[in-house]
Amino acid sequence: MSVGLIGHPLCALHDMGEAHPDRPARLGAIQDALVQMGLDLALRPFDAPEATREQLLRVHSPEYLDRIRALSPQEGLVDLGDETLMNPFSYRAALRAAGAVVHGVDLVLAGEIECAFCSVRPPGHHAGHAQARGFCLFNNVAVGAAHALAAHGLERVAIVDFDVHHGNGTEETFGNDSRVLFFSAFQHPLYPHSGANTDLPNVHNIPLPAGTRGSDFRRAVEERWAEPMDAFRPQLILFSAGFDGHAADDIAQWQLHEADFRWITSIIKCAADAHAQGRIVSTLEGGYALHALGRSAAAHIDALLGQGWRSLYG
Repeated sequence: MSVGLIGHPLCALHDMGEAHPDRPARLGAIQDALVQMGLDLALRPFDAPEATREQLLRVHSPEYLDRIRALSPQEGLVDLGDETLMNPFSYRAALRAAGAVVHGVDLVLAGEIECAFCSVRPPGHHAGHAQARGFCLFNNVAVGAAHALAAHGLERVAIVDFDVHHGNGTEETFGNDSRVLFFSAFQHPLYPHSGANTDLPNVHNIPLPAGTRGSDFRRAVEERWAEPMDAFRPQLILFSAGFDGHAADDIAQWQLHEADFRWITSIIKCAADAHAQGRIVSTLEGGYALHALGRSAAAHIDALLGQGWRSLYG
């Protein structure tokens, strides 16, 4: 199994302030956990390019792109609202974060690697057509999916979002687009207070209450996602990989653990093996308790690698 790790140093320079949950240290926590588990030896590193304007325009309006660029500060912070801020590095970091998913799609569809994990920030799944929100500037996973459709001619792309918050920006982008099957499991009620009543044929949401444990999460996923995934037969699967449902993360009240993130990765990987030649691109969303984030992301990546890598690198 060949898995790429895509990132860029600028993503660690995006800083919304010491008290903000989305800290630069999140990326370091993931890298530390990968080294501790020996996973870094099995991954192929790639630098994320900047997403192009053409790639971003498939998801965002030209007016929004111009406004975000114009608001990029020379110093200090600019508050875009909804807990989303920009420092002098944020705009370029966001271009790299979206570009990482595009690059992952290109690498996977070219057969250079089978899977990719984009260790980037700012995250993306709350960003809408013309609105920054929920820590997100550009909708990274949506930009990658739109690129797979437009540039590579794919006809069926699935997006699996297991962040504890509903991927409202991604749903907004692809709702009623029959080429994209969108799955989102999230705590409800909780920010962004959407998704619980969605009735769209290509959207399969699972709103689950505070206190949800791994057994409840697994049962809901098995009951509500397996059949539509198999019927859709995706040619590529993308993850919005949020680890803020971990029991140690106080941004929400789910009670998941590393084993649960490994489990959902493994079952979606089985679907990718069955329908998509194993092709998966995953990108980081939430996860704010540093040690839990590192361990959970490492478990996710370990599951992407599968069982064979340890015989080579162990």
